[in-house]
Amino acid sequence: MNKKIYLLTGAAGLLGSNVSRKLIERGEQIRALVLADDPAAEYIPKEAEIVTGDITDTESLERFFTVPDNTDAYVIHSASIVTLDPKPNEKVYNVNVTGTQNIINKCVSHKIKKLVYISSTGAIPERQGKLPIKEVDHFNPEGLIGYYSVTKAIASQMVLNALDMVPELDASIIHPSGICGPDDYSFGPVADFIMKYASGKMSAGIDGTFNSVDVRDLADGVIACCDKGRRSECYIMSNSLVSMEEMFYLINETAGLNYRPKILSPKIAKGFAKVMEAASKISGKPAQLTDFAIYNLTRNNNFDCSKAKRELGFHCRPFEETIHDEVAWLKAEGRI
Repeated sequence: MNKKIYLLTGAAGLLGSNVSRKLIERGEQIRALVLADDPAAEYIPKEAEIVTGDITDTESLERFFTVPDNTDAYVIHSASIVTLDPKPNEKVYNVNVTGTQNIINKCVSHKIKKLVYISSTGAIPERQGKLPIKEVDHFNPEGLIGYYSVTKAIASQMVLNALDMVPELDASIIHPSGICGPDDYSFGPVADFIMKYASGKMSAGIDGTFNSVDVRDLADGVIACCDKGRRSECYIMSNSLVSMEEMFYLINETAGLNYRPKILSPKIAKGFAKVMEAASKISGKPAQLTDFAIYNLTRNNNFDCSKAKRELGFHCRPFEETIHDEVAWLKAEGRI
């Protein structure tokens, strides 16, 4: 019987570190690809084998992919650059698209057992109103809003194209909604939102919605996909919708606050955004509110994860529990 090893890119990130911990708890062998001098490497469990490299550097990937004979390699590709800047960016393209093509090529040449690619719900076309957004079997970047979503759609289609061309390749794609939870040392969008709110710097919100999956549940779903995800299938992993007003209530309740920010309509918020973006051009400082940020809150965020529940046993804990745990962690870190 062959041995098994998990090759994980993006291992120092929020999702990667959670996947690593869960696999190690299961007794699995882990090899983590980490950028040179990445300070976040300290959050990777010490039991993991570290390989210094970059998904845009094929030589380092060769070291990463070379495993002993009689070993089945499962690749979890979660490395990417997440950007809230909607404009094209060469570095984002090189990592998210070219880097993914490099991973695919190595999976083929090294005959890996399974590839699980971590895409994004942003790669899936939005539906009107609040109609449930489900998985698709083809990706087209045309019409998508935001460059991150564009690159994820291109990369997702590259995975599907490779499956058409290489019958022996096995791969599945996961589309998480926003990712949040405790131990988020990159202080992503939800952690940043909580910190700003708790510091009293948020006098108003927007009449919109959040959809953020707990990273601990997402990590379980990723591992389940390695075990039983079907070839060429896509799986949305998301949570229920939460309004900004509900978000304010949850943070108040868990952090012991009593703030009452106003809820602005999207139309009024866009007016403020135009003023802030004009001021940003003069000052050179990032605008506190942008049209793209408003879009992300007011778009259809109603993602349907029933397929992942049905086929992979995915589940996501109530968002209230996630916020409680994330607030407690931020307090322990001295951030609020």
